[in-house]
Amino acid sequence: MKTDKNTIIGFVLLFVLFALYFWYNNSQEAKYTAEQKRIQDSTAQANAARQPKIDTLQQKADSARRDSADRLAAAGGFQAAAIGTEDTTVIENELIKAVFTNKGGMLKQVELKHFKSWDSSQVVLGGGRNDKLGYSVNTGDRSVHTTDLFFRDSLLPAAPDGSQVLAYTITSPDGKSIRHIYTIRPRDYMIDWQVELNGADRLLTQSQLNMEWRVDMKQHQKDTKYEREQSNLSYMEEGSYDFVRAKGGVDETLEKVDWLTYKQQFFNTTVIPKLKFETAKSVLTEEADSVRRLFSATSNMTVKVPASATSSAGFQLYYGPNDYKILKGYDNGMMNIVDLGSGIFSFVKYINRWIIMPVFNFFASFISNFGWVIALLTLFIRLITSPLTYKSYLSGAKIKVLRPELDELKAKFGEDKQGFAMAQMKIMNEAGASPLGGCLPALLQIPIFFSLYAFFNANLALRGKSFLWADDLSQYDVIAWLPFEIQFYGEHVSLFTLTAVVTSFLISIYNMSMTPTQDNPVLKYMPYIFPVVLLFIFNSLPSALTWYYTVSNVITLGLQFVIQRYIIDHDKILAQIEKKRKTPKKKSKWSERYEQMMEQQKKMQDMKQKGPNRR
Repeated sequence: MKTDKNTIIGFVLLFVLFALYFWYNNSQEAKYTAEQKRIQDSTAQANAARQPKIDTLQQKADSARRDSADRLAAAGGFQAAAIGTEDTTVIENELIKAVFTNKGGMLKQVELKHFKSWDSSQVVLGGGRNDKLGYSVNTGDRSVHTTDLFFRDSLLPAAPDGSQVLAYTITSPDGKSIRHIYTIRPRDYMIDWQVELNGADRLLTQSQLNMEWRVDMKQHQKDTKYEREQSNLSYMEEGSYDFVRAKGGVDETLEKVDWLTYKQQFFNTTVIPKLKFETAKSVLTEEADSVRRLFSATSNMTVKVPASATSSAGFQLYYGPNDYKILKGYDNGMMNIVDLGSGIFSFVKYINRWIIMPVFNFFASFISNFGWVIALLTLFIRLITSPLTYKSYLSGAKIKVLRPELDELKAKFGEDKQGFAMAQMKIMNEAGASPLGGCLPALLQIPIFFSLYAFFNANLALRGKSFLWADDLSQYDVIAWLPFEIQFYGEHVSLFTLTAVVTSFLISIYNMSMTPTQDNPVLKYMPYIFPVVLLFIFNSLPSALTWYYTVSNVITLGLQFVIQRYIIDHDKILAQIEKKRKTPKKKSKWSERYEQMMEQQKKMQDMKQKGPNRR
């Protein structure tokens, strides 16, 4: 015992000595590092003092002169436009405030009058530091980009339909000229842009316009991460619509492009050539959250123009909302930008276009509160699916009546699961009940859920609309912020998510009370696990969807209660089952095959059990 005690004391002393050693060693190392940094800083200051002082103002002036000389050399015959001061012109209609700049003679940004951003400011598309839309022209042995030239602007007479026209022009002494004409129509987000080139055979190589389009895609929703996930590069290539998810970045090369779009959750910027883009290479780079930009987007496109001394190219610029009705009105496939269903669930876009959207719009035409519109939409969906759900409830009621008999069978067969399964199938066939009867409504919910998920994500009408405690039905509701972030859940608490989860849990409890007792732990606890999974899935989804799910669950609970208590007569069902058992019946082919399969499996199981006994 004494030896053990001494050993323990020795280990403790050894540990203390090691601790003291490491503490002393670390403190000495820290002092050494600090001293070395002091020496380096002193050396750097001494070297800086010996360096000749540079006149920063002179340095900036020299740099500006070099830049001016480079611009003048590159501009060639357009040297008069190479140096200038930026000036903007604002043209408005009922929907937009378009800002044009003489630097490049281009559309600089568009403010949408009827939409607010996440910080309550007006939604502005474009206007970023790196934004540009122009092309290169030849200037002798060099080339210059139109966004580096300063144009002369002039407002032209308004068109008969009230359209406003703005023209930008630059000319060269040798007769070449470039003219940009913009037309802004009343109550329209689309802007026409006409490029007119005099001396196109000298300005362009092989009659090809090499365009560059850059846009900083700004944040307009409060949840930057979710808005990124809903953003993409959309395009119509050779008459077929497609898109590439922007999340993580995009590097895409296309050919024969009808139009090209930088799409965000509720807004987009689009360039539409009257002649197709021969090629288009687009790169979208994800930005950091701190800069409040989603992506920096760049596209380089080529357009073939008529090969002549005087040539032109027409474009349309759409800077506006992802409104299905508005985009469909342009009759060029742009309504596909509104993602009503894609990927393996692309078929749900037809459910949305032909059923969900018309019904939603009908209710919204006479109800101003969109929360109640969603509630009525839920009632409509449950009404049209009621015949199928009633059959499942009836099947569930029959299983509930049979439950005592099934429990007796289970006790009788014990570990013989194959025998129990065969006997259970026989009783249910006699009663006209199906253990899978409740699966049909669940399967039916899958396309409906994904239809509404896409619809509520893309429904511009819900944006900024409040209901109960939710400030914006197009985004998740928040009743509390957590002091930390939970993985896969987030840092907020959504009350509509909680109501959806709780009502789902109540449905699971009710359904489990209706079905025979399960031995398989997966089947036994899965109904309780599913609502917990929903808690993580739903927490960041639009509150419109979680509100719909809550209403749908409440309707389900109400229907189950009413049907079981007041519509379905359990005694009558039991009498019908007894009567049906006495009636001779022909088995379906499926039932015969299933029984044969179960019998075969039982025989194989019996043989396996007898084999060890023989040995």
